[in-house]
Amino acid sequence: MSDNSSLRTPSQRIAWTATIVVSALVFVFLIAPILAIMPLSFSSGSYLTYPLPGFSFRWYNDFITSPRWMNSLKNSVIIGVASTALSMALGTLAALGLAQWKSRFKPLVLAFVLSPVVVPGVITAVGLYFFFAPIGLTGSYLGLILAHTALATPFVVITVGATLQSFDTNLARAAASLGASPLYAFRRVILPLILPGLASGALFAFATSFDEVVIVLFMAGPEQRTLPREMFSGIRENISPTITAAAVILTTVSVILLATMEALRRRNERLKGGG
Repeated sequence: MSDNSSLRTPSQRIAWTATIVVSALVFVFLIAPILAIMPLSFSSGSYLTYPLPGFSFRWYNDFITSPRWMNSLKNSVIIGVASTALSMALGTLAALGLAQWKSRFKPLVLAFVLSPVVVPGVITAVGLYFFFAPIGLTGSYLGLILAHTALATPFVVITVGATLQSFDTNLARAAASLGASPLYAFRRVILPLILPGLASGALFAFATSFDEVVIVLFMAGPEQRTLPREMFSGIRENISPTITAAAVILTTVSVILLATMEALRRRNERLKGGG
């Protein structure tokens, strides 16, 4: 096989090199703030300063042993898992309904379902606050879970809907013609085929809930302080290097979720290619 680079003209080589350089600069620009924070989390000093006075895990130890930080991490996990489970159920049902619905109003309904992704977060937070306040859901775990579900469900709708684009509806009809109930056909025929999209949507939903701070600022009470909310308060009240340890942990969780989503995407492509 011939080398494609040898077939390029000088102008094409220059354009290709310029593309690589610009892409690398954009990547460095985006990743630089994260790279700047990470070394500070291992500082032995009590202030966020460069150069580092020494290397230490004291701030990670402070994070792990602090009831305040551990409680905020627990809240983030509880709210994230609960809202992910709800958004998976609601998003999958919505995606299945939209995939089978043939109407001129379908784009309008789809735009309404996806509106939490498009509308600025502060507007969504204010709207949810005024909607939940009269019914007593502000300052409660249930209110935060429902709010995060509203924010995360569109991601499930998008990923499951994309998977359904290649779904053969004749498979569900064949299962029904053989006597399978709708629930059984969904569990044994539809669900295994849309599982990659559902898993990706769940990861997006959890990441959205785990990183969200604006809605929490409006709706959370003292007992529902999440990890991003605790970090935000720490920056305003007392800038401690423990915040950098929390930021590294939050970034690590996000990277793991992104890597998992990429692995699921590649697996789905391999399965399609094998089929």
